[in-house]
Amino acid sequence: MKIREESFGAVNGHEVIQFAFTTEKGMTMKCINYGCIITDLIVPDRNGKLDNVVLGFDRLEDYVEYSPFFGAVVGRIAGRIANGCFSLDGNTYQLPKNQSGNTLHGGLKGFDKVIWDYELIERGTAAGVVFSYISPDGEEGFPGELQVKTTYLLDENGSLEISYEAHTDQDTIINLTNHSYFNLNGDLNKKILDHTLQLKSSSFLELGHDLIPTGELLPVEGTPFDFRKETQISQGVDNGIEQNKLAGGGYDHPFCLDSHFEKEIILEDSQSGRKLVVETDQPAVVIYTCNQYEGDYSIRGVKPHDHMAICLETQGYPDAINQPHFPSIVLKKDDTYKAVTRYSFDW
Repeated sequence: MKIREESFGAVNGHEVIQFAFTTEKGMTMKCINYGCIITDLIVPDRNGKLDNVVLGFDRLEDYVEYSPFFGAVVGRIAGRIANGCFSLDGNTYQLPKNQSGNTLHGGLKGFDKVIWDYELIERGTAAGVVFSYISPDGEEGFPGELQVKTTYLLDENGSLEISYEAHTDQDTIINLTNHSYFNLNGDLNKKILDHTLQLKSSSFLELGHDLIPTGELLPVEGTPFDFRKETQISQGVDNGIEQNKLAGGGYDHPFCLDSHFEKEIILEDSQSGRKLVVETDQPAVVIYTCNQYEGDYSIRGVKPHDHMAICLETQGYPDAINQPHFPSIVLKKDDTYKAVTRYSFDW
């Protein structure tokens, strides 16, 4: 495994480092300690052609100014918190409202916008980096000092494991995910609607018009949300289904996973021959298909366009703190939060 680190710029006088890990087969992961952002995942296609299969920028300044969470760890809470408000242990907490009256992905300055400490690691045929950050009590309105570690570990077989660990000195809430945008074709001018998706999921969370779960779990049977067999993503566009329409013509939905570490999420692109298998211990995956996607920037020379990429955000149920029947996202004092997701590539 080849390992390289170099300066990627600076934020508020603090240097940001980019790390590159390259396997013998040519797969490369690059990441930075600003937001734990995965800037590049370079993967061969069936003919050996190398392409970057995630959205990202070449300059730190673009991540700071424009990025819609490209490749970052988002937290303390992934997804939306209704009205930016929740109650815990008899206390009510008001968070910054950074999207349409709700709190999204941790608030105005979530984990994607901070500089993390780091330590390079090697384990057998794998290598990676451990990022660590101490979120002080009251940061973005959340209670408790939270000590967080995020580990990226790439092995020679083309598997990237992302694991999280956190401790708190008082009861708090936590729900972390990585927010990478995938286009397995590698040509960002092409949409991901011809990608196929397979999910071991028999239900999904109904969304309200604010894109926050209503609390209802809906069966996928007989709907465009049924990916239990390999199905093109295009079935979720222009189909007249209200849930797809309110998401902007596609998906922005949490799917409840029926199994774990049993190849429960499979994304494929027939043109390039690339396949991504995602396995996790988390109860859900939020599928987001870049609906109505626009911005005043370009990604490797390509302007943002609808269905440019797909996010596979493994996590707990969004807004779970306000939905008592959802699996809990409360982290008790002196307990340990752990989560693991593995991304395995084939071509």
